[in-house]
Amino acid sequence: MTAQTEKERRTLARRAAVASLVGTAVEWYDYFIFGTASALVFGKLFFPGGSAVIGTLSAFAVFGVGFFARPVGGIVFGHLGDKIGRKAALVTTLLMMGTATFVIGLLPTTATIGLWAPILLVVCRLVQGLGVGGEWGGASLVAVEFAPDGKRGAYGAFPQVGNAVGLVMSTGIFAWVSTLPEQQLMSWGWRIPFLLSAVLIAAGMVIRLKLTETPAFRAAREAVEAKQAVEGVKERMPLTEVLRRFRKPLLLAMGMRVGEVFAGYIILTIGLTYATTYTKLPKTDVLLAGTVAAILAVFGYYIAGAVSDRIGRRTVFMFGAGAGLVLIFPFFAVLDLNSVPLMFLVYVGMYIVSVTPMYGVEPAFFSELFGTKVRYTGISLAAQLPSVLIGLWPAASTGLLVATDGRPWPVAAITGGFILIGLICAWKAPETNRLEIATVGETSKDPRSEQALPNS
Repeated sequence: MTAQTEKERRTLARRAAVASLVGTAVEWYDYFIFGTASALVFGKLFFPGGSAVIGTLSAFAVFGVGFFARPVGGIVFGHLGDKIGRKAALVTTLLMMGTATFVIGLLPTTATIGLWAPILLVVCRLVQGLGVGGEWGGASLVAVEFAPDGKRGAYGAFPQVGNAVGLVMSTGIFAWVSTLPEQQLMSWGWRIPFLLSAVLIAAGMVIRLKLTETPAFRAAREAVEAKQAVEGVKERMPLTEVLRRFRKPLLLAMGMRVGEVFAGYIILTIGLTYATTYTKLPKTDVLLAGTVAAILAVFGYYIAGAVSDRIGRRTVFMFGAGAGLVLIFPFFAVLDLNSVPLMFLVYVGMYIVSVTPMYGVEPAFFSELFGTKVRYTGISLAAQLPSVLIGLWPAASTGLLVATDGRPWPVAAITGGFILIGLICAWKAPETNRLEIATVGETSKDPRSEQALPNS
């Protein structure tokens, strides 16, 4: 390879990383503002008539609806991404998310159109779920498959950095609009974050339309087409191939995903609900703490990915899971102290020390578990199939808090149980940071096929 070719390759890698970061930031901004609005305003606007807690519970139920659509989005766009190309899938998911989010900002409330208001909110949430179900897998693959040798963890962290940027934008804008007088917030202020997504979507579309297909995908498609031309054998559907050859990697990745997300939602939604309902902590301060944690995670995700290139994906993930098990009970105990400085400390600590190491390595770790021809489908299923369970958790945890008069220990115990599942699955998974991603799963001797997947 010439020096010029190597330079061009690195330029393409950087461009792909930026495209995955920006697009993912926009998509997760859209997704996170729905979760924040569910905790703060949707209960009163779309589910009035009961107590504030019951309204919030109903809003979280709608929030969970999107998680049921995410596996479908993962299957549909995973198939599209593996068959046609990563770019087509990524552009489509971004457009879906943006349109649904903008429409939410225009929706009349229940006071205006009655039952149609929550129905339309559910429809928009379903479209969001379909889009985000196919988004993460594609963004991760673009970054990882373009990455230079030995830097897949660092480059794969860029979509996760985009997630943090989206969280910063969403919590930051809601922290601002929440300072409005209650009447203004409930009448028009809550719409601002949703309507602003139109500007962000336009920027994301411009960047993603400039992407090219990854070298690994092009090579895999050329190999498939050549084989079909010679042998005339019809290629299996990616979903069928994943379930046939990559069941064990799929289950391990799903277990790791569950552990990471249950830890993450303590910060994203559950902690916010608990702090604003059962403590005296100011709502704006709690939102700001989440924003600070996300800002620090922008750097933390990249560091976690880069470190995993050196010491391994498993080690970094297991460190984060172990930290989560240690911190989960003290997290709620600190919130009960009603101390704003301590609340900031525990928010940042839980997110940076526990969630960030796990989430930061997932794109590279999961991508390295599946062959190129089925990789989009494989990592999308790994991330999105647990979404059905994950999507129920904010509503279920709120219900547990109601049933126990605000005692958080059942929520902490269940969260800890799922973090433990993630820890065990990471321990059972193979270390993949030194393997060639272009050849994973292409032969029967691949170390990550189900029959030969090692435990360490």
